[in-house]
Amino acid sequence: MKANFSPTIRQLRAFLAVYQLRQLSAAAQRLFVTQSAVSMLLRQLEDGLGTRLFDRTTRSLKPTAAAQEMLPAAERILRDVDALAAGFRDLATLERGRVSIAITPTLASFLLPEAIGLFQQQHPKVRVVVSDCAPDQFIARILGEHVDFGIGTPERPGAEVETQRLLRDHLALVCRSDHPLAQARVVRWTDLGRHPVITVRPGYGVRPLIDGTASDAGVALEVAHEVSFLSTALWMTACGMGPSIMPSAFARAAGDPALVIKLLSAPRVSRDISVVTKRGHTLSEAARQFLDVLKRTL
Repeated sequence: MKANFSPTIRQLRAFLAVYQLRQLSAAAQRLFVTQSAVSMLLRQLEDGLGTRLFDRTTRSLKPTAAAQEMLPAAERILRDVDALAAGFRDLATLERGRVSIAITPTLASFLLPEAIGLFQQQHPKVRVVVSDCAPDQFIARILGEHVDFGIGTPERPGAEVETQRLLRDHLALVCRSDHPLAQARVVRWTDLGRHPVITVRPGYGVRPLIDGTASDAGVALEVAHEVSFLSTALWMTACGMGPSIMPSAFARAAGDPALVIKLLSAPRVSRDISVVTKRGHTLSEAARQFLDVLKRTL
């Protein structure tokens, strides 16, 4: 056997076809190649191994003892290669797979239900895993590769991640129709100074953005209630505990007809909800397809 010789997959397929069919012409027909190509592959295999694999007769090819010994290994290798190829075909065609997403419960509640429902209709064999987390855990889950990607609004994403804007949102005041600001044509940040408000707790989610904007506008907010989840702020507002400051997209998705949503102006404050991935991380076909579905549902 020649030093450093390794049989190729094509050579092993030619060997197995000839072993099973005992004729070059029949093996060539099975492999969709010419008879001379099969003959060349066998000759290369025999030269590399330093042994004859078939004895030529007038009618057929007879396997030698070396061929008999080689057969189980060749079959095992080709079976493993075919299984590997089939597995990748399944992943590429979404016959199986997994998509894992890091997202806060607030965003998940209005961004994902429709997208997941539609995606699972189209690709029922692909599993969607939602890793719901607090905002301060979001980036860590992406960098630790616990998920394929995240959907969120990282305040300081850092150089280790890449972001792609999914949608642009604005901060808004949400109040009942009987609140004094509900009938205002425009609600400015300075208008909030006279009204106790509900918002998320300090350092959590959009709170730094809210506090920074109010400070820049010269407003001292009177925060009557602080919550961890915007869903809590919404029901508190709905039952008359005061207006809430929150991203408008979440309030609109709630669809409560009793609530009025007023975009805050002077200044108008926007934030991007983005797809966040670890820099250099390649998304699977299933993950890319899920994002396409998500974008269509927004």
